[in-house]
Amino acid sequence: MNVSRPVVRKASSLSSALGLGEKLFASAGDRRFASAVEDGLDAVESGLLEEMSFADSLADTTSRYLLDAGGKRIRPTLALLTAQLGNGNVEAVIGAAQAIEMTHLASLYHDDVMDEAQMRRGVPSAHAVWGNSVAILTGDLLFARASKLVAGLGEAAIRLQAETFERLCLGQLHETMGPRDDEDPIDHYLSVLADKTGSLIAAAAQLGVVLSQAPAQYRVPVTEFGEKVGVAFQLVDDVIDLAPPLDETGKTPGTDLRSGVATLPLLYLRRLATTDVDAAELLTRIERDVNTAHYGAADDDEFTAAIAELRQHEVTRQTVAEAHRWAREAVEALAPLPEGPVKKALTRFADSIVERSS
Repeated sequence: MNVSRPVVRKASSLSSALGLGEKLFASAGDRRFASAVEDGLDAVESGLLEEMSFADSLADTTSRYLLDAGGKRIRPTLALLTAQLGNGNVEAVIGAAQAIEMTHLASLYHDDVMDEAQMRRGVPSAHAVWGNSVAILTGDLLFARASKLVAGLGEAAIRLQAETFERLCLGQLHETMGPRDDEDPIDHYLSVLADKTGSLIAAAAQLGVVLSQAPAQYRVPVTEFGEKVGVAFQLVDDVIDLAPPLDETGKTPGTDLRSGVATLPLLYLRRLATTDVDAAELLTRIERDVNTAHYGAADDDEFTAAIAELRQHEVTRQTVAEAHRWAREAVEALAPLPEGPVKKALTRFADSIVERSS
């Protein structure tokens, strides 16, 4: 079967990729900085299309499925951003940015199988199109290709990729098994987010510093920033999951809850339900509908109404406040970085993440 090659799309601009306003780059020096990052994004994008090509027609189609569906390329952008603290868009940084995005894409194929998600980036998930086995194997292929890229980047990059991959797997395992009897469910959940989301974002920021030969003292600050901002990002997604659907996502309110994922608003509700009658009643309605949904017996109108009530509940406001706390700590971690466009862009990125919940 002949598969036509897609046209290389223009990579997301720095402003759109990180949710930054154009006014952030008003000065000539800042515009040169932004242009350098955007040039790097173009190189990453064209390289991804090449690296994710397979001679096998099925593998070629399935591996590029989510790549072609879009995405903001946040992780490659962060690698390119932190690389500007050193020698900028050197070949090793471009390769690392590609490998990080491929790793992220691979994890999406696997996550959608685990969560039984039917949509991803506005299109049917890969397992909904080709089945679980093809989706899992496609994710494995992308992990393998990412490893081939990293293999040429030196021992530090290889070790960091291996450590990050281990954390991704552990995060998914711990999410699947749930907290131990002696473990606080909220602490467990935040730990899962740090592993599943924060670790890869932190790796992207760290690789930008290491492979651009930026000063070594910047490695720890950007790593801490990446992990904390990753947790904030996912907590905001927990809130967005409760909101009415946007046309481009195709998601229905409470998609994660319908899939049996206990997000932070629900965990807060469970804790409150031990002392609050109204919270206990809402929790009963939500968990009843989640359980019956697996048998196709849930009343969707009732469940949607319960999700809307949860959206307006104090536990969701508490989740937003927790996201702000993680974003604030992410920015505080950047204190050792020099003043300039990199620090300014990273700070604005953290702010823009929590603004999505308003």
